[in-house]
Amino acid sequence: MIAKAIADELRPYSIGEKLRSLRLRKSMGLVQLGQHTGLSPAMLSKLERGRLFPTLPTLTRIAMVFSVGLEYFFTDERKRHVVSVVRKKDRLRFPERPKASDISYFFESLDFPAVERKLNAYLAEFVCTPVEKLRSHSHPGIELIYVMTGDMEVRIGSDLYALKEGDAIYFDATVRHSYRNPAKAESRAIVVTVP
Repeated sequence: MIAKAIADELRPYSIGEKLRSLRLRKSMGLVQLGQHTGLSPAMLSKLERGRLFPTLPTLTRIAMVFSVGLEYFFTDERKRHVVSVVRKKDRLRFPERPKASDISYFFESLDFPAVERKLNAYLAEFVCTPVEKLRSHSHPGIELIYVMTGDMEVRIGSDLYALKEGDAIYFDATVRHSYRNPAKAESRAIVVTVP
């Protein structure tokens, strides 16, 4: 009866799911985690599946491997603040490259106050840029662009994609890419990157 009451109290914290999420984020197997903690892979598997609840010393050993505090495991997801509202008046507009004279676009972060972000979202305004002034870049992860107004050209590697209002493009951002507004009219898009 006591064990059931304890399990009922611990269940909302989803300790096993949090443990599994930490392990997978580090691309670590149960055997590898066991080597770091001194715990058996079978025991770690039971912890992740919620079949067993860890003692504080056990949880501390696991937390140390992932550089998180014990409080990470004892946040009730139902009570955690997971909503972030960004008002238009609170957004700041930044150029693509500070202090550069040949700017291809300006952006505003749409999710800056959110904690533990799994993605980054921006409102981007693209200026009419001559092809010879385009600067390509790359970064880890993936990218999605949704064109809200105007036209846009996206070069990914050696391929050029012409986009119009309402079009979207998804691509591997590790490939060098650049953006361009080919017209003098306004061109705005939502840009989402996932590391």
